Parts: sequence; structure tokens; C-alpha cells
Amino acid sequence: MNSFDKIYELVSSIPRGKVTTYGSISRIVGVDPRIVGYALNKNKDPKNIPCHRVINSKGMISSGYAFGGPNTQRQMLEKEGIKFNQKGTVDLKKYSYM
Repeated sequence: MNSFDKIYELVSSIPRGKVTTYGSISRIVGVDPRIVGYALNKNKDPKNIPCHRVINSKGMISSGYAFGGPNTQRQMLEKEGIKFNQKGTVDLKKYSYM
């Protein structure tokens, strides 16, 4: 299994209402967080590999979300019950999966 496959497998396991970070996935897979971002940008199956549930280590959504932009990513997370504070960040202690 290559690194992209490992990334996709991990992201597929994130349940609704939870998020993880690029860094968390990168530590598990053993790659740079940028590789995680690149793999998710190339995701050919966003319905089954919910890359919208991956955010940065500050609890913020990515400005380069590939499937409709950051507003779409935020809307998808909010629809799943994720709350954002006034600064636009997610409470990682509350919503983190990995």
C-alpha cells in the first residue's frame, strides 16, 4: 500500500462530526503534512474519502480546499455538527478524531 492509499484509508475512517489534522495523518503515515494535502487535493472519490474533515493544526479549514473552496468545506463541516468559534476555528479537543 502506498502513502496515498494509507492517507485515503485513514481519512475514510473519520466519522461524521469529527475532524483530524494534516499533521496527525502525516505522523501516522510517516510523510510531510504537505504530502497529505497534496493527496487530498488529488482525491478522486470525495464522497467516500471525506477530505473536508481534515483541517490544519490551528483548527482552521484550508484556504485551498479543492472541492468548492473554504466556504464549502466549512458548510459541510457545520452540516455534520462541527461548530466554529468567532475566529473561524474548530475546537480540536472537542472534535478531534486522531
